Amino acid sequence: MQAIFGERGAFAKTVRGQVLPALGGLAMTASDQSAPAVRPGEVRFDGPEPNYDDAGLVFIGRVRSPWVSRDDCPKNLSDARERGQPARVEIDTRWRGALTGLGVDRWVFLLTWLDGAERDLALQAPRHADGPRGTFTLRSPVRPNPIGLHLVRLLSVDVHAGILTIDAIDVRDGTPLVDIKPYLAAIDAPPE
Repeated sequence: MQAIFGERGAFAKTVRGQVLPALGGLAMTASDQSAPAVRPGEVRFDGPEPNYDDAGLVFIGRVRSPWVSRDDCPKNLSDARERGQPARVEIDTRWRGALTGLGVDRWVFLLTWLDGAERDLALQAPRHADGPRGTFTLRSPVRPNPIGLHLVRLLSVDVHAGILTIDAIDVRDGTPLVDIKPYLAAIDAPPE
């Protein structure tokens, strides 16, 4: 695969003999020559691709919350909302273009990497339960892949600065952010 530099010196690659140009200052990249060409209006992330030697997980930012220790942290989002302390999400520069279109009062899912969690319990004994339960029946951060799922409401969005202010969060300050996905009631709400 031939590496080239597009306009503005942005790193780009060729895919199926086609040069993926830099648009809006963001370089077009592709993981390999079999990657599909971009559709009109699509923009790939800037910079070199992550070294995917396992699941290919990369952190796109950090959650900034008032919770410093695990003991301070609310046990869930309901508890966090009762405490009435908003938080913010800081998106790394490379990923900020993907915030385009997010707006205030929109609900989004945040997927976080619960980096301080243990990963080795198949059964857990939560304080609220009458006995041990399987990890996959709980929302506990202790799991083989400690991915947190948080449905939050956006209070403000600053795409340029990469700052999202959210209504509440139930993770410690500095928790890595894996992804943001929109909540779509027509798709995500269970049927009645």
